[in-house]
Amino acid sequence: MSAFIHDAVRTPRGKARPDGGLAALKPQQLVSGLVRAMGERGADVSKPDALIVGAVGQIGAQGGHIALVSKFDAGLPDETAALSINNYCVSGLSAIGQAAAMVESGQARSVLAGGVEMMSRVPFMADNADFYADASYDRRTRYIPVALAADRLAQDVGVSRAELDQAALVSQQRTAAAEGTPLVASRIALNGLNREECARPTTTAESLAAMAPAFPVLADQYRDALGDRLIDHRHTVGHAPPMADGAAMALIGADAAGARARIVAWAEAGGDPAQSLTAGFTAMQRVLEKARLTLSDLDRIEFMEAFGVTIVTFMRDFGPDAAKVNVGGGHIAKGHPMGATGAILLASLLDALDASGGKLGLVVAAGASGVGSAMIVERLER
Repeated sequence: MSAFIHDAVRTPRGKARPDGGLAALKPQQLVSGLVRAMGERGADVSKPDALIVGAVGQIGAQGGHIALVSKFDAGLPDETAALSINNYCVSGLSAIGQAAAMVESGQARSVLAGGVEMMSRVPFMADNADFYADASYDRRTRYIPVALAADRLAQDVGVSRAELDQAALVSQQRTAAAEGTPLVASRIALNGLNREECARPTTTAESLAAMAPAFPVLADQYRDALGDRLIDHRHTVGHAPPMADGAAMALIGADAAGARARIVAWAEAGGDPAQSLTAGFTAMQRVLEKARLTLSDLDRIEFMEAFGVTIVTFMRDFGPDAAKVNVGGGHIAKGHPMGATGAILLASLLDALDASGGKLGLVVAAGASGVGSAMIVERLER
């Protein structure tokens, strides 16, 4: 049995601060607002078999089983199962993949799935997990923040500061150009926010070049986990996705009638925890093998800009057509609401396919300590 995407919608990304455009709302209100929006757009969201919500910071405003709380806020039936998952920054895409697996195996006829993160309410690492500072782990598996992993990876694979600057500039320019076009057709305004609040449209090559590396002080804080390794810090705040509030939701079903896309293949992958951000490449290769496709077969690609090093490495080492990748900008410009990002990228991919009339699309996401996810979809004519 195939799984179909009947709709996928996302919020704009708001700044993760008390006066941010979404900060007055609660996480469950982002989810329920998107569920209602899908219903208003024609999708039958009234009786899903399950609601799966990815979120990284499952504490405070996002604690207490965020999927269950969102189910109540959306007014879904009591019989709808609720599942909260945390797979770091790929959580939203993992949730949609799990929904597809439920439909494909016959366990469900329709599932709502996606992710949410409100970093204005639940800051980065707010759960204060023991793992973050546990020195009993081998140094290779010790936790270090993604910012440090990105700097270390850039040094290891030879990504230059100039390449990072160029990638960040393209992300900002394409984000600005996408406003008011079909590339944001599935973006739903909530709390009056109808733009990517984190974007910096006045960014120039000169302003990027003038920025200093942002993470040397962070390296000092994690010196024990890093060991004697000295890092040539290259990423600035201009190459880092801003912390953000946001959400995205999709309706996955077994019925092809009225669907926007078919899920061709989906893959999860682990990776070297010391390299941290490379598991997305493994997931990408796995999903391409499952689908028996190559990058050249794809019409649009949404590749997660998990700091500048990942998108630069993808473009340099895998050689995709640049005109097909992140055509509406990336989250270096738009921001990174962690548990929501994978689902946001999928919604963006469907808009990019609709805008181009393309058929096949790929989304790739990666996260800390070696987690990755990728999905290929086929756009359907409606």
